[in-house]
Amino acid sequence: MLKPESVAIIGASNTPGKVGYIILKNYLEEEYRGRIYPININDETIQGLRAYKSIRDVGERVDLAVIAIPAMAVPAVLEECGKAKVRSVVVISGGFSEVGNTALQNKLVSIAKKYKMPTLGPNCLGVMDPRSRIDTMFLPENKLSKPKIGGVSFVSQSGAVGSTVLDLIAKEGIGLSKFISYGNAADVDEVDIMEYLLKDEETKVIIVYIEGAKRGKEFLEVGKKVAKKKPVVIIKGGTTAAGAVAAHSHTASLAGSNEAYDAVFRQCGFSIAKDLDDLLYFGKAFATEPEPKGNRVMVITNGGGTGVLTTDAVNNAGLKMAAMSAQSQKELRKAMPMTVNIRNPLDLVGDADEKRYRDALSAISNDKDIDMLIVIALFQTPGADENLAAALVDFKRNSKKPMIVISAGSQYTEERKIMMEDEGLPVYDSPAAAANSLAELLKYSKFRKGIV
Repeated sequence: MLKPESVAIIGASNTPGKVGYIILKNYLEEEYRGRIYPININDETIQGLRAYKSIRDVGERVDLAVIAIPAMAVPAVLEECGKAKVRSVVVISGGFSEVGNTALQNKLVSIAKKYKMPTLGPNCLGVMDPRSRIDTMFLPENKLSKPKIGGVSFVSQSGAVGSTVLDLIAKEGIGLSKFISYGNAADVDEVDIMEYLLKDEETKVIIVYIEGAKRGKEFLEVGKKVAKKKPVVIIKGGTTAAGAVAAHSHTASLAGSNEAYDAVFRQCGFSIAKDLDDLLYFGKAFATEPEPKGNRVMVITNGGGTGVLTTDAVNNAGLKMAAMSAQSQKELRKAMPMTVNIRNPLDLVGDADEKRYRDALSAISNDKDIDMLIVIALFQTPGADENLAAALVDFKRNSKKPMIVISAGSQYTEERKIMMEDEGLPVYDSPAAAANSLAELLKYSKFRKGIV
């Protein structure tokens, strides 16, 4: 599904706005290098490509068939795919168990099993892999920013959550390895996907939106294996009674007890997100930062109040403000003006420029009593500009400790934020988001080392 050499789009269309039109257009615009076979019973050519009446008319091996036609027609087409020896299928179409049509969905499952043909969906967005230029999503490119290539794979039972988070991933500068939207999980489910991503060398971090797992025992077993090798950030939909009802009508998921899922996630060693912000912020930290050696945090700021709020956030997250070594304090006293108090948080005061930040970071760079760094850069102040952003990036390149930036503001700040994140330096809008993300890094580091 994710590295096919040939793709058939069943329901491909010449009509703008139709699902089959958008999917084919995405493949063409992404300049997919494999063979594309549009399937449509009415047209001879579709978007400039030769069209076929049936998958069986192609006469060549098809690695992936994407089905985007009315639900009632799907079983017959899936049967044709099986007879044509298609290697994998994504069923975009909705109208199955999520609307109570369980019998129709059961037909899909029996056909998929009969031909040993892995089938994703139905009722999903399918898959995207920016490296192989695979994109089965029916979302227009002008409405969705595509993430850059990277090491984070995103698995979502919900297509809507998936598209929203993908857009946000692009905005946050997080690099994508794979996107897998699996909908009703009729055949391929979350266990199969996690097993695949465990072995996928291009995936370094996994983030997951899930509404319910069909195979609880297997999910726990594979989850433990995955988390020992790579971090997993997960959020569950349907944690309340009302939410569970909504989840069932959305993807036909049996949401189950929130406490039970929480216990399973913790046994696996997953980082549990409470909302989509957590999902993004934790994922960004895991994607960019090394595992910390301890819980001691150094805070450097050009705004005293933000330094105070960050100190609160560090303590609320279960971390500890670092006590600088005598050597660090000595070097800071030499480098800093009299207006700077040598303490943690280190307030460089409002006129701090790029040089003062460089001097401060240099003075503490080898301090073994500091495990993690939070650098606050308020770009509204006179001395903070693109040179400061560049200085923070330079220091990050040579630092072996986790280092994240807090920087909130409008256009001017956003432009500097993009500069830093494009170079792999994560930037957060709030002290709580920064501190909680570092706490998750530490928790995962302890899990990997077997420390309770």
